[in-house]
Amino acid sequence: MRLALITLLFAANALAQNDAGEVSFANSGAAEAQQPFLHGLALLHDFEYADAAEAFRSAQKIDPSFAMAYWGEAMTYTHPVWCQQDAAAARAALQRLGATPEERLAKAKTERERDYLRAVDVLYGSGTKDERDFKYADAMRAVHERYPDDVDATAFYAVALLGTSHHGRDFPTNMRAAALLEEVLPSHPTHPGVLHYLIHCYDDPIHAPLGMRAARRYGAVAPNAGHALHMTSHIFIAMGMWDDVIDANRRAIDVVNKQRAAKGKPAAACGHYPLWLHYAYLQERRFDDARKALDACRASAFTTPFVSGGEMDSYEGRIDSFADMRAHQIASGGTLIAADEVTIPAGPEHANARFTIAYGDVLAAHDLATLKTAVARLHELQKDALTSAEQHHSMNPSQRIRAEVMVQQADALLLVADGKRDEAIAMLEKTAKSETAMPFEFGPPVVEKPTYELLGDELLAAGRATDAAAAYRTALERTPGRATTVERLRDAQKAR
Repeated sequence: MRLALITLLFAANALAQNDAGEVSFANSGAAEAQQPFLHGLALLHDFEYADAAEAFRSAQKIDPSFAMAYWGEAMTYTHPVWCQQDAAAARAALQRLGATPEERLAKAKTERERDYLRAVDVLYGSGTKDERDFKYADAMRAVHERYPDDVDATAFYAVALLGTSHHGRDFPTNMRAAALLEEVLPSHPTHPGVLHYLIHCYDDPIHAPLGMRAARRYGAVAPNAGHALHMTSHIFIAMGMWDDVIDANRRAIDVVNKQRAAKGKPAAACGHYPLWLHYAYLQERRFDDARKALDACRASAFTTPFVSGGEMDSYEGRIDSFADMRAHQIASGGTLIAADEVTIPAGPEHANARFTIAYGDVLAAHDLATLKTAVARLHELQKDALTSAEQHHSMNPSQRIRAEVMVQQADALLLVADGKRDEAIAMLEKTAKSETAMPFEFGPPVVEKPTYELLGDELLAAGRATDAAAAYRTALERTPGRATTVERLRDAQKAR
């Protein structure tokens, strides 16, 4: 009893000092190990995986018999919403606790701890990743049902459910997870996992209003977790709230770069957060700011020596984000200069970036000869981009559809340039349906020029203003507040 009281006392102290989110987790670890363990738990809920693993390893050093510290580190090697897993690293972490599941269970001091360990052994046990994801969700459902007052069991069960959506967003699964989290939100209004996973449940244009409460709270709960600050913009972007998207991602970038500087690393201007910031600048028609962001990313990707900042900052990711930002710049009417022309490194890992650069060239073409060259190049690169999609995004068919949509758009633009606008419109109508059949993905549109917007442009040019307005309104259902679409819709309404 006295040990439990001491443990809870140290947990409360760690809770008061934790700037990654407020958590508590009853456990049998040494009192001295509570602060790094709880900090690791909050970071785990924030998806700050590398820092979380480091915190859990610190707890292990203080108390080598602390079973849940090894469980925590193992949990950092699965990223359910991103469909990523490093099973080998997770198994290695668990084996430091014990060579077999039985040995590990023997070192856990409570039945609840043993239940968590049984669940993580399912996550990294036998079978394919897809199979283990479903088995793990079932295992966490059992933990949640056995300990209904354990908010972390509820949160981990909810995010495990989200991790079973291997083929893109699945609304029924998202709503099942949301129902679990909404049940515990009133009693745990500042829990980082509850807030974070609710945002993931709701970050689409249909459900985003339901996520506003979580979005408004989460950044304040974890002010030194870059991903937490960024995550709030998942709701804001789905509602076209550009000022809030800009503020959230600027704060996230500032926090990340301060942390990098503290470790002697250069600032990074590419990646997930800068991409969202750049897109929001474009929607506010802040073209000078967008241009500066694109230039900074170019320097970060092609000039500054690469030093990784974690799972969301890879060399491949920086190159990809530059290509995406450049395509968004073109699709949204931003200015480009000759310095935008860069040589994408060779290798299959950069095939998608080369393809996206070629797509941007198609959108930027102003004469028939340039367009023909760009379209031919896009076709040439499509096979490599599809192969890359299969290798790097095998659980997300949207990557394949994205490439097909881009090529079909290019072919349609070539038909227009050849005086065959009616054929192009018919092609774009089919392409638009293919694009909207893709599971919705949060954030800037994955096809930088949404097909319904492009269809609206060609309908308007053909004198079909009413049909163009309908196409633009359909486009806004997936990209609320997108400036180019809103402007073109006004043009179509005036032309009727």
